[in-house]
Amino acid sequence: MSGSVLVRQVRIVDLDGTSPASRELRDVLISDGVIADVGTNLTLAPGVEEVDGDGRWAIPGLWDAHVHATQWVRTARMVQLGGTPEPDDVLGRLHEPLAELARRHPDRTLFGFGFRSAGWSRQPTVTELDAISGATAVVLISGDAHSGWLNTAALTLLGEPARDGAVSENEWFGLLRRLDELPGAVPGPADFIDPITALAAKGITGLVDFEFADSFVDWPLRLAARVGPLRVRTAVYPHQLDQVIAAGLRTGDPLPGTGGLATMGPLKVITDGSLGTRTAWTHEPYSDGPATPDHPCGVANYSVTELVEFIHRATAAGLETALHAIGDRANAAVLDAFAAGGGRGSVEHAQLVTRGDADRMAALGLRASVQPAHLLDDRDLTDQIWGTERAERSFPLRMLADAGVPLALGSDAPVAELDPWLAMACAVHRSGDERPGWHPEQALNPREALAASVDGRRLRPGEPGDLVLLDADPLSPAPPAEAAHALRHMQVLLTICNGTVTHATCNGTVTHATH
Repeated sequence: MSGSVLVRQVRIVDLDGTSPASRELRDVLISDGVIADVGTNLTLAPGVEEVDGDGRWAIPGLWDAHVHATQWVRTARMVQLGGTPEPDDVLGRLHEPLAELARRHPDRTLFGFGFRSAGWSRQPTVTELDAISGATAVVLISGDAHSGWLNTAALTLLGEPARDGAVSENEWFGLLRRLDELPGAVPGPADFIDPITALAAKGITGLVDFEFADSFVDWPLRLAARVGPLRVRTAVYPHQLDQVIAAGLRTGDPLPGTGGLATMGPLKVITDGSLGTRTAWTHEPYSDGPATPDHPCGVANYSVTELVEFIHRATAAGLETALHAIGDRANAAVLDAFAAGGGRGSVEHAQLVTRGDADRMAALGLRASVQPAHLLDDRDLTDQIWGTERAERSFPLRMLADAGVPLALGSDAPVAELDPWLAMACAVHRSGDERPGWHPEQALNPREALAASVDGRRLRPGEPGDLVLLDADPLSPAPPAEAAHALRHMQVLLTICNGTVTHATCNGTVTHATH
């Protein structure tokens, strides 16, 4: 699966701020999937592909640190429900797809994705969904993937009892990983080829897959079906932990049959809910009233004692731990658990954090895996249901960075677009429209955002053979809004993963192969 290529005459982007502003042109030799040399006038061995970089800017391959890959591929084929201000608007979008499905595939399930109920004046009911869908099974997934709105036909197919409300958190996650049982739901390995190929055009060479089902089983099958090449780190959830321990898989171990492209990742535990489902666990009640009728401060999915046990089991098995935490109380509980349980790993999301907990996260040596593009959906909702004081420490990238917490940027796709350039732009400017940046004091600079998007890698000998060639300097000095615009529209000319060219734009002398 590995390849060899010599990329000539490139300007290596300084991700550490230690090189002179005027960079000399360098050649980068990748041999058998590993960077073998970086220098000038390197010798081209027979049979090695050669690429003329023509003075363009080179960076390591980009990573998305938080993806739900199967859901990402699946939801792209679903009815899109974003921007629906009330349940009635969701129902209105389903009439035509339901009629089309009845004509062409009457036995299949209708899936929808993207509604956000936190700001609705009322919560949806199964009864009203049944009224328009009849015997056709319907599954609607919230934009944050923390709740599902199913009709009676779908609940029956899944063997679930009748109910009249949406399903959320742990109860929903149990159903979410069973959606493949429904007719028309399963994306096969071949369904991943085109989406993954499109990622290469954005410079992506790796991702961390937090899919709820068996990603550590599925990715070897996908790579064998010629998906990629792409590097993947696969997570395990508590319901799969015994299986992974029995297989002897430890974090960092290559998965069999993948040539090292897919490796075992961490144990993932979802400790609280989300802002969009009003289940994120906070220290204080929500500003606009109780988070839910039964939980004024959101929901804790596990106790600290249970989290400590998860960390102990993972650490003993050689696994890192990735703990999801959105609300500030959830982040505090996660840090309590890491402090008591030891182990290594990450806090996934770290969306609302106190300043003291940012310092604790750094002291514990934890990584913050953050998704800046979520603020595009959450900025107004945060102001509405959490209030000004909490908004000031929401998506606290600057606070975390200044505290010394290593950052890893991602998308949480399909919750946000799987695009590292969008994530970087949001980290730098914190706005997706004409409005000024939202709490710009929490922004990163472009160098910090880019460095948090390459999985800690650099273009130097011994590193993985992943390289991306850009048409412009991503660190060109500019005000935040202009810098973010440049990042958002960055042109990727060439992507190399594991020594293999996965994307090339024919543009003058940018690419030239010698065989």
